Amino acid sequence: MTNTSRAQVPLEAVRVLDLSRALSGPYVGRILSDLGADVVKVSTPSGDISQYFGAQSHGLSGLFTQLNAGKRNIAVDLGTTDGVDTVRQLSGTVDVLIENFRPGVMAALGLGWEHLRTDNPGLVMLSISGFGQDGPEASRQAYAPVIHGESGLIGRQAELDGRAPTDVGMALSDALAGLHGAIAVLAALRARDLCSTGQHIDLSMLEAILATDENMHFVLDENLPIWPARGGVWETCAGPLIIAADPKQTWFQLATHHGLTDPSPAGADIATKAQNRRAVVARWILQFDSRDELIAALEAADLAWGEVRTPSTLLESPTLVARPPFTEIDDRGGGRRKVVRMPYRFSHANCEVRGPAAYPGEHTETIKESWLNSVMPS
Repeated sequence: MTNTSRAQVPLEAVRVLDLSRALSGPYVGRILSDLGADVVKVSTPSGDISQYFGAQSHGLSGLFTQLNAGKRNIAVDLGTTDGVDTVRQLSGTVDVLIENFRPGVMAALGLGWEHLRTDNPGLVMLSISGFGQDGPEASRQAYAPVIHGESGLIGRQAELDGRAPTDVGMALSDALAGLHGAIAVLAALRARDLCSTGQHIDLSMLEAILATDENMHFVLDENLPIWPARGGVWETCAGPLIIAADPKQTWFQLATHHGLTDPSPAGADIATKAQNRRAVVARWILQFDSRDELIAALEAADLAWGEVRTPSTLLESPTLVARPPFTEIDDRGGGRRKVVRMPYRFSHANCEVRGPAAYPGEHTETIKESWLNSVMPS
């Protein structure tokens, strides 16, 4: 990590024990690490499923590297008394503990909140689960696709597009739980500064996705069906392009600024008018032989547009060329590997990847020696 003053590293001296696996919890740990915390990931004999996703480079997968870059790593077998004792001892020396086991697992191991707070009253413990720590479905398996279905996201998309239900193309519920988890941890650390007590944070993936859904007001007001403000994708002379306006707004702007007219007969119903207007807009867009001329016409009509990029063209974005969304880390084999960076660009603070992803157990003895012989956090 770049040499900076204490004021430039927001979470310097904060210790985090990351017992989580897969995506949501490790993402929290990665955010905290980039903000300056000393994050130690606990690897268990069962391994981490994220090691199966992405390109393998010197024994580390793309996803595992992305989620765990900058963390140190210890190997612990939670199926043994020694392993549980080690985690409990370590938890007494940290500021934050992250876990995303099914509710009840940590308590059964003797590592539940009531156990750990006794040893460390200032501990901030984040527990991420699919449906919360209590309730009728708390014990269900809850991977991202399950929450995408239960949250209504998949069903809504199917209704809007008139297609069979299908999952979204990213682990959205995991990512949102991770983001909300990081916010909650930071808030709990601030609360501890004020009142000197820790917190147990119960965060469900289902509630995280609902809290981030700007269309939940339709559900709460029973104002259905949901009609979200979403863009429309249009074919152009040079591939698809998205216009960030609903069909009515797109038509109004183009009719006002470029004179498009509705061919619908008098008294036509709304569905017919909508279909005819879309056909007119589609023909108008395809009349442009130049992408630049089309974009100029859209901007003249005060319509925001966007390229419909694919994974292979994403990094060609002029913005991302000028502001790269990645940094390079040691690939553990003498080379360099790209990893996505956190998007926080502070004016007077530092946020960056602190180092490469560690191998399971790489720092076991170092962590035991340094953390277990140090003073507990206040």
